[in-house]
Amino acid sequence: MSSYQLITALAFALYLGMMLTIGFFTFRKTKSTSDYFLGGRSVGPWFTALSAEASDMSGWLLMGLPGLAYFTGLQEAFWTAVGLLAGTYLNWLFVAKRMRKYSIHAKDSITIPEFLTNRFHDKSKVLQTISSIIILLFFIVYTASGFLASAKLFTAVFGMNYYIALFLGVVVILGYTLLGGYLAVVATDFLQGSLMFIALVATGLIALFALGGPTHTFNELAAFGEHFINPFKTPPGTTYGFLQIVSALAWGLGYFGMPHILIRFMSIRSNSEVKTSRRIAMTWVTIAMAAALLVGVVGKLFLLPLAYETQSASEAVFIASMQKIFPTFIAGFFLCAILAASMSTSDSQLLVASSAFSKDVYKALIRKNASDKETLLVSRLTVVVITIIAIFLAMDPTSSIFDIVSYAWAGFGATFGPVIIAALFWRRSSRNGAVAAMIGGLLTVIIWKQLSTGIFAVYELLPGFIIASICMVVFSLLEKHPDESVYKDFDAFIAIED
Repeated sequence: MSSYQLITALAFALYLGMMLTIGFFTFRKTKSTSDYFLGGRSVGPWFTALSAEASDMSGWLLMGLPGLAYFTGLQEAFWTAVGLLAGTYLNWLFVAKRMRKYSIHAKDSITIPEFLTNRFHDKSKVLQTISSIIILLFFIVYTASGFLASAKLFTAVFGMNYYIALFLGVVVILGYTLLGGYLAVVATDFLQGSLMFIALVATGLIALFALGGPTHTFNELAAFGEHFINPFKTPPGTTYGFLQIVSALAWGLGYFGMPHILIRFMSIRSNSEVKTSRRIAMTWVTIAMAAALLVGVVGKLFLLPLAYETQSASEAVFIASMQKIFPTFIAGFFLCAILAASMSTSDSQLLVASSAFSKDVYKALIRKNASDKETLLVSRLTVVVITIIAIFLAMDPTSSIFDIVSYAWAGFGATFGPVIIAALFWRRSSRNGAVAAMIGGLLTVIIWKQLSTGIFAVYELLPGFIIASICMVVFSLLEKHPDESVYKDFDAFIAIED
């Protein structure tokens, strides 16, 4: 191992030691399933905001988005970022307070499947079963993207064998998720979100001014084509019109159905703190996303004569830029931001997926009398099983983080988004409507993904969301004798003061 790799490894070891220490200390505070899955609904606005955004953005923000901007220019990356910003704001503005309030009103629900079951008075448990299966399915895919990002990091920095790198990243993520549960996840997400923010902004600005400042840099970048720095310009010989822009903007719809983000809303200490959290979250995500785009575009010039020839390879642009800018130890510590991004999302996904099985399948359907201790044990075993499956999905080092995340994002957005919105805002929504919406959204995403020409080139989240919304409305209205107790429960929720 070279001296550079040794110093970088020391920075990584210190960082990873901090994360595992947090996991150990929060393990001592985790005494019930409510603590493990939701932190006892005691999380403050700063921790809620940064945890939500860190778990949301993942390695996609530090590797996927800069890689896309580097490889194709600003056009698709910019419109995707705009859609995500809009989705983030609308989710915090309209969903956050109602999600927290209704989850408490609905028999103190602590998971999304449990909330939907209690909201629609589903005694058959069909909703709980279907939603749990969907969560397990797409979180396995999503978790694989986090493992892929951490493995690419270790490979790029240490020249490590990809499969050894994959195993190393998995061990750390698995370790503190198993130990501390939600409190460990939120505490580490706060630190990781801060580190991701500082690393992105510092790298982007230093690279920009090292090249001579904004005016000189963007004039030089124009040599790669005006489309590279102008999201309103189309690359020569290609078409990027209305449908492509709508497709990119559709990413914002995914937020309404993301279980690991909705859980953050449910865990915040009080509704009065949601507004503060929203402001913190929007400041963080706006600046961080702008910095990620800057790193990708400027990297095209800053890293010359190095030139990445594939989108998968270009996802290392942030890594290479930091290695070129910072002294070894500082670069090593900042490189931990990429591991932080992967960890902050993977831990959240593992936790939500394990809760979906242990609480909403095992305890609800298999062993109804299972104790808290037994449920926690099953949850931790589920984390291990999901991890093993996700490892197999992440075995291909040429896979694109951006592509993997986009599929899982579409899956969650289309299956849960319309259902959550209807559950929180529409009195007439029903159990049958929710079931039809989830199945309709799921099938649309899976089928649409297999087709890629013409209209089918549109991001599968958009048609999936539309079909699911139609199913929600139609099947809810088709019920001739709806359960009046569901209406009364909704009215009681609306009457509760914030």
